[in-house]
Amino acid sequence: MERHFHQELDALKAQLLLMGGGTEAIVQKSVESLKRRDPRLAREVIEDDRAIDRLEIDIEERCVGLLALRQPLAGDLRVITAALKISNDLERVGDHAVNIAGGALKLAEDPPLKPLVDIPRMADMATGMLREALDAFVRRDAATARRLCTRDDDVDALNRQLFRELVSFMIEDPATITRAMELILVARNLERVADLATNIAEEVVFIAEARIIKHHADETPTGGRPHAGTADFGRT
Repeated sequence: MERHFHQELDALKAQLLLMGGGTEAIVQKSVESLKRRDPRLAREVIEDDRAIDRLEIDIEERCVGLLALRQPLAGDLRVITAALKISNDLERVGDHAVNIAGGALKLAEDPPLKPLVDIPRMADMATGMLREALDAFVRRDAATARRLCTRDDDVDALNRQLFRELVSFMIEDPATITRAMELILVARNLERVADLATNIAEEVVFIAEARIIKHHADETPTGGRPHAGTADFGRT
């Protein structure tokens, strides 16, 4: 019985990795459609997102079944509850890819505002974080997950830099406002992908250490007393 349960947990992890690989791919495809000015590629992203949505439903059903039938404890319980949250985060990554593809469709017929350098770089950074967060999930690697949380600041900084540059375009030439705003929205969606990768990394710490670190809940203020949000969830 226990061996069968752990086989089911392994299948759950495999599904999450499959979903993560799919979301990473469609984020990159959405940015590629923007670079190529390719409406066909952008529409593919919208179609691909439906498979991501189906995977989220499958994972939710598997998690509910494991919780109801196996009544897991401690570390296994944390894996399953975290998997529910991670699948939702991945589904939202797919939604952000669709938003980027929508921007690519709007910009396809307009002349390019500027060479796309920072946006592909942001996409590489955000999807790299996503991939590493999922790898850390499989390995229960809290140290890697904690390092990933700090890398979100680099994506935020690049997003702010691009925002300032695009605002300067709009100030100098009002005719660029529509195109600049679309690119600002694309960058914002990529910044959110990095945020969601950070969420996944935080769940990895929860699984590995039974500790909540979101909203800095694990920090200890002056006086040595833990925050009210700090809790030990069945550490094993």
